[in-house]
Amino acid sequence: MDAIAAARRAYAENLRSRAGLRSEAVVAAFASVPRERFVGPPPWRIKDPSEWVDFWTATSRDPTALYQDVLVTLDRERGINNGQPSLWALVVDHLAIRPGMSIVHLGCGTGYYTAILAELAGPEATILAVEIEPALAERAREALRPWPQVRIVHGDGAHLGLPPADCVVASAGATHPLALWLDALKPGGQLLFPMTSAHGPGGMLLITRLTAGGHAAQFLCGAAFIPFVGARDARFDRSLARALLRDRGASVRSLRRRAHGEEESCWLHGDGWCLSRLEPAATR
Repeated sequence: MDAIAAARRAYAENLRSRAGLRSEAVVAAFASVPRERFVGPPPWRIKDPSEWVDFWTATSRDPTALYQDVLVTLDRERGINNGQPSLWALVVDHLAIRPGMSIVHLGCGTGYYTAILAELAGPEATILAVEIEPALAERAREALRPWPQVRIVHGDGAHLGLPPADCVVASAGATHPLALWLDALKPGGQLLFPMTSAHGPGGMLLITRLTAGGHAAQFLCGAAFIPFVGARDARFDRSLARALLRDRGASVRSLRRRAHGEEESCWLHGDGWCLSRLEPAATR
């Protein structure tokens, strides 16, 4: 095993421990996808999110430096990074990715986590990766060439028509679940996105469209992301921040789409959607 392959394997095992990974397939995906392919040439601006310091620039040109649980700058001016591996490992571990699935990745950046999804879903999968920044979309198109099951589109994931999907993943912060994302889910499909406020912490929300009807919902962990342009509504910003500060979303059990008045069981009541404390069976 060469030095880079060994570093990649050690990195994946570290993520297994940090994120409490259950899936061997997720560990294998992180051990196999070359992160250096997606973050551009050195020197790299790298940050450990657990430390309250600014980014530091790695002096090494050795790609093994990338195989740590760190952020890597993609676009300094826009504040766009290749996100924290342990966070993405944790949330992907909660997705029921199976071979041959149809997946949509919104805000794919340069495609590193798209490649992780592609490894999990295999060569028979159909994956649409959408990126609003043209330069990043072009970099993703080049970086993802070894995964021909991925199609990259330069577009706005908040307004683009989406195909029916088993899984929709967004990599930027929204204040609410967009109807077009929910409408794209097949029965049994999952929507994963960071639900974030400009006034406090955010959280990674997983919504599952149940085959029996209704939607289960749960917050998986805290999260901080750049805003998803077009997927933000100032009406919910402060109320979302207050709700997350109250219990970090621990009491959320379901998403309600049918019209109803705001009531005690509503964790956060929106326009055409409601995150609820009720069990999914009670909302059908």
